[in-house]
Amino acid sequence: MGLVALASLPGRPCAIAASLEVVGERWALLVVREVGLGARRFNEIVEGTGAPRDRIASRLATLVEAGVLEKRQYQSAPPRYEYHLTPSGRDLLPVLEALLVWGRRHAVSPDDPDLKRRRWAPLEEDA
Repeated sequence: MGLVALASLPGRPCAIAASLEVVGERWALLVVREVGLGARRFNEIVEGTGAPRDRIASRLATLVEAGVLEKRQYQSAPPRYEYHLTPSGRDLLPVLEALLVWGRRHAVSPDDPDLKRRRWAPLEEDA
């Protein structure tokens, strides 16, 4: 999946619809969140999202193909990889911040004890 042709989208073609074609599935944005928070390896991403391993494997492949993540080999035998945000992926961090604010205001009970324990502090740069 690369760039999306607006004419290929159903309904009103716009950049929002095109963006959702790339990152609109729940696990995709949670993977971006985890990598943005510093999780690099597959098991760390699975643990942070709570998603099934096969879903994360699929989302990682999609996000790499879309240019949101970069896959870097850190071990050759057996081959193992880390995932890093690309500039495109870093551009999604303000979107996640906006979702966090919206979720705190409209999706989570204000007296939820986990609300104050969870921190959002994405890495400034992905080295």
